Amino acid sequence: MKYIYAALLLHSAGKDVSPANLTKVIKAAGEKPDSAQIKSLSAAVSEVDVEEVLKSSTALRTAAAPPVAEEAKPAEEEEKEEEAVEEEAFEGLGSLFG
Repeated sequence: MKYIYAALLLHSAGKDVSPANLTKVIKAAGEKPDSAQIKSLSAAVSEVDVEEVLKSSTALRTAAAPPVAEEAKPAEEEEKEEEAVEEEAFEGLGSLFG
């Protein structure tokens, strides 16, 4: 993953995703670069429109993931329902000791 992150960093900075630049980024991060992985990634990235891939992956993630607020709302409703059931149970017990 660190090589992909390095490539994305170079892309976002408007730099060429070359083996030399990837090596510099990996070294700057304090890691030992693997020249085979760097050459492989550089060749693969040169054949891909990175900007288009980023746009499509963001669109897919946005379409697949529901908004956080919608997930939280049903959980809150479930808690209220559970509390109501518990209160009803306690009221029933109170009538036994009346």
